[in-house]
Amino acid sequence: MPKRAVAGAVVLVFIASIAEAQLRTRTFVSGLTQPVAFVQDPADRSVQFVVEQRGRILVVRNGAIQAPDFLDLQAATLAGGERGLLGLAFAPDAGISGRFFVNFTNRDGHTVVARFRRSSNPLIADAASRFDLRWNGPSGAALITQPFANHNGGHLAFGPDGFLYVGLGDGGSANDPDHRAQDRTTLLGKMLRVDVNVPDSHAIGYVVPSGNPVVGGGARPEVWSFGWRNPWRYNFDDPVLGGTGALLAADVGQGRWEEVNYEPSGRGGRNYGWRNREGAHDNVTSLPPAYTPLVDPIHEYDHSVGQSITGGYVYRGSSLGPSYRGRYFFADFITSRVWSMALVPGENGEARANDVREITTELGGASQLSGVSAFGVDAAGELYVVSYNRGMVLRILGPPGTPGSLRIIR
Repeated sequence: MPKRAVAGAVVLVFIASIAEAQLRTRTFVSGLTQPVAFVQDPADRSVQFVVEQRGRILVVRNGAIQAPDFLDLQAATLAGGERGLLGLAFAPDAGISGRFFVNFTNRDGHTVVARFRRSSNPLIADAASRFDLRWNGPSGAALITQPFANHNGGHLAFGPDGFLYVGLGDGGSANDPDHRAQDRTTLLGKMLRVDVNVPDSHAIGYVVPSGNPVVGGGARPEVWSFGWRNPWRYNFDDPVLGGTGALLAADVGQGRWEEVNYEPSGRGGRNYGWRNREGAHDNVTSLPPAYTPLVDPIHEYDHSVGQSITGGYVYRGSSLGPSYRGRYFFADFITSRVWSMALVPGENGEARANDVREITTELGGASQLSGVSAFGVDAAGELYVVSYNRGMVLRILGPPGTPGSLRIIR
C-alpha cells in the first residue's frame, strides 16, 4: 500500500490493493424481531424491506424503519421453529406491475406462496390483492401440504430468466422418512421454477416454462431440480452486475454435513442427492435415487464447524474492493460464523470452491452476528448480514480507503 508523508503538505494517495485488508460491519437498522430476510426495493434505491418471521414486512428507508408496515400477515401466519413468513421476492417488472410474492406457513402448517400488488402508496402493499398460487389445480387447495413442522424451505428468488424459483424442503422429520426429495410425484424436496408473468385472472397464477426439465415419468412439471433437504437461502450471481447467472444454494444438513451447491446458468434437471447423500457422503441408501448422476456440493463443512448453513451472495459490489468481487459469502446460523470463498471457473460453466476464508472476527465476532438468518444486497450490490437473535441488519464494509478512493495523509 503506497503512501508517503511530506512535512507541511497534504498528499493524495491512490489505494491500489486491499488483499490483506480486513472487512468490518456497521449497524444499518436495529429494533427488529426475528428478521429472516432483507430485500432491496427494485423501484427505490433508498428503500429495503425486512421480513420478520412472525408475519410482518417492514419498510426501511435510509436505515430507518418507517410506519406503517408494508404488509402484516400475522393473522394468516403460523410462526415458530422453522415456520412463519419466510420469503419475499419482487417480480422483474415490479416497477410497472407492483407485483411481489411471499412464502409463508399458514395456520394449518402448510406452505402458501402468495402474490400481492403494491397500493397507490408504494410503501404499503394492497392486502386485498392477495392471490395464492394454486399448486393443486384450479379447484384444488392453494397450498403445498407439509407433513411435518420442519424443513419448510421458504426462500423465493427470481432468476435472470425472469422465472420464480421456489425452494422447498423435504417435508420434515429426520432423514426424509418417505423419500420425498427423490419422489417424482411430490413438490417437496425440490426446487421449482414457474412463470408467474400471467394475467391476474389466470386460474392458478403461473404456467410451467417450456424449458423446464421433465425428469422421468410422472414428474411434476414445475420441478427444476431434485434432492434438496432444506434449502435455506439461494441466490443468483447477478449478470446485471457482471455475474455469471449461476445459482448458488445452501442446503441445511441432517447430522453431519452442511453444503453449498453450484448450478451453472440454465442447468436444470440436476439431482443434488438428498436423502441418498448428505453433502458428498452416502446417507440413507435403502431406496434408490429418482435418477443419477447425483451432483456433489462445491463446498461442505461438518458439524464440528457449524450446524445450520445460511446461503448468501456472490459479491458484485465495489466498496469492499476488487479482491472481494466474485467471492461467495455464506454463514452458519447456529455458530454465527461467516466465510467467503473464491469460485474458480471450470468446464461447461461449472465452478469449484477455493480459498475459503473465515471472516467472523473481522465482522465483529459471533456475539455481534448472533444467528445469521440471511444476507442481502442493495441496489449497488453491497452486502448486508441479518442477525436473527439481535434483531439487526449489519452492512459489511471494506476498510477506509478501498480501491479507487483517495486518502488524505498529513
